[in-house]
Amino acid sequence: MKKVVSVLLALMMALSIAACASTAGTEPTPPSGQSASPSGNASPSQTPDSTGPRTITDMAGKEVTIPATVNKIADAWFAHNEIAVMLGADSKIVATAMNEKTYPWLYLVGPGLSNALSTFGTDFNLEELVQKSPDIVFCSTSDKNIEKLQSMGIPVVQLMFTSFDEMRKCVTLTGDILGGDAVAKAAAYNDYLSGKLESIKAVTDKIAAADRPKVLHVTSLSPLQVDGSDTIIDDWINVAGGVNAAASVKSNMQQVTMEQVIAWNPDVIIVGGNAGNSETLAKDPNWASIAAVQKGQVYQNPAGAFLWDRYGAEEALQIQWAAKTINPDLFKDLDIASEAKSFYKTFLNYDLTDDQVQKILTAQKP
Repeated sequence: MKKVVSVLLALMMALSIAACASTAGTEPTPPSGQSASPSGNASPSQTPDSTGPRTITDMAGKEVTIPATVNKIADAWFAHNEIAVMLGADSKIVATAMNEKTYPWLYLVGPGLSNALSTFGTDFNLEELVQKSPDIVFCSTSDKNIEKLQSMGIPVVQLMFTSFDEMRKCVTLTGDILGGDAVAKAAAYNDYLSGKLESIKAVTDKIAAADRPKVLHVTSLSPLQVDGSDTIIDDWINVAGGVNAAASVKSNMQQVTMEQVIAWNPDVIIVGGNAGNSETLAKDPNWASIAAVQKGQVYQNPAGAFLWDRYGAEEALQIQWAAKTINPDLFKDLDIASEAKSFYKTFLNYDLTDDQVQKILTAQKP
């Protein structure tokens, strides 16, 4: 009898030890709806299911629910197409405001664009766009087709910036929406832009207000249009050490009279990359009395994958070109051709030849 009791006691002890061992190092199963993780680090804006939709706030302050993965893009803002291409999304663009005839450099560095539908603007075709089934539509906050786009039931993300601070936010937001490698590419671009802004402003911030040249940026010769304040153009003029001669005029591409230009009497005139020929302006007798013409300081703005002066990724090159153009004595060692080559290789994954660089610097097509 004693032997039987001893065997039973030994068996019970063995079972108890085995039970303890089976539960060692494991967390208890949480109640339904609670996380097994004790950290509690997830923010309210995060979606526990990483494959589900997510909500972002666009640059119009609107909350927009977008897919976890964005594979097909429609981009209605001309300038933003270059940012999307820079972030590696040219093959994702199924509809674009661009066309190869007008922007051949962009199609050269972003060959995936060749498969995209050219629409938006005056050629906007809602039915054709719907057939492309984009996951998301990018557009500027001033786009006249926003309501039509929203009627599609496809997420519409509105974008806009008038300063370099806002531009960096736009690039970051775009990278976050695209996901994957685009996040790191956006951060790298913003670091480059910030570095160039800092190095240029370290020089130009020392220029007294009275010594800053008056700069006029012409966006069209006929009709005569200029860029005023509250624009990225106004921002890069100031960064480069100038003052916007048309600062009294607000916004982009504002029509003005020759009398206004004569009254402003700019020291430097920059003709936009698609605004017309700078030589035409310089030889026009109507402009002959203006200081910039008399001093031979009328310049053609470079234009590459997009217009350097207008809201695209090449704003990072524009600030350098503008600084050297407006204040050449302060930036003698700045080699714009070399910077352009390096930029295209690093951010647009394209090796420019010397001939191609010169064409971009003089706003010529490939």
